[in-house]
Amino acid sequence: MTKTDLRNQPAYALAEAARYLKVAPATLRSWVVGRAYPKGEGRAHSRALIGPPVKQPPTLSFWNLIEAHVLRSLRIDHGVSMDALRKALHYAEKALDISRLLLSPELRTDAGRLLLEHYGQLIELSTSGQIALRHTFNEHLARVEWDPWKFPVRLYPFPSSSTPTDSRPIAIDAQISFGRPIIASRGISTSAIAERIDAGETAAELAADYDLTERDIEEAVLYERAA
Repeated sequence: MTKTDLRNQPAYALAEAARYLKVAPATLRSWVVGRAYPKGEGRAHSRALIGPPVKQPPTLSFWNLIEAHVLRSLRIDHGVSMDALRKALHYAEKALDISRLLLSPELRTDAGRLLLEHYGQLIELSTSGQIALRHTFNEHLARVEWDPWKFPVRLYPFPSSSTPTDSRPIAIDAQISFGRPIIASRGISTSAIAERIDAGETAAELAADYDLTERDIEEAVLYERAA
């Protein structure tokens, strides 16, 4: 795929992407631009883990969303250190000759195993910790769809806390609604539904209007307000 692919074009401001992924903006920023940290008597700057198509101001692509979604499983849920993760990614990419490993469907097989095993060795992760890390990692990967050319085509972000984690009511697809979150079954923008609810319409009215269930409408609103 070339750089002209819609999925690789700038589309999301950093704060917007953070909302969709339920990641703190400061955390996402550190992944995208790196961060300064004390070193001796001065300060150093860590390299970014994600390379956005536009750096000033940071503007992410759909593929960057996928990379951040995968990082979320490691950094947010298991506290993976930036340095250890950077080394593990470099090791796995070099060993398997895969660039941008965080976009690869091979994360579900050998590439993911190699990445997690190397990370576990770097921080001496316990056996139970490795099992928990792999479980969370696989849960995140299951919410990504890849096309026949092995590029991500759709993301099902985690829904509200009241929704089962295996449910996929909301989707983000670069080809639909300008890459903004939609109700997966109908392609209706979640923000449009939330706006109509705020304007005074009921879930029943919107469900009839869009040929959806009231639960679908509620999921859209819950996702928008939780994001």
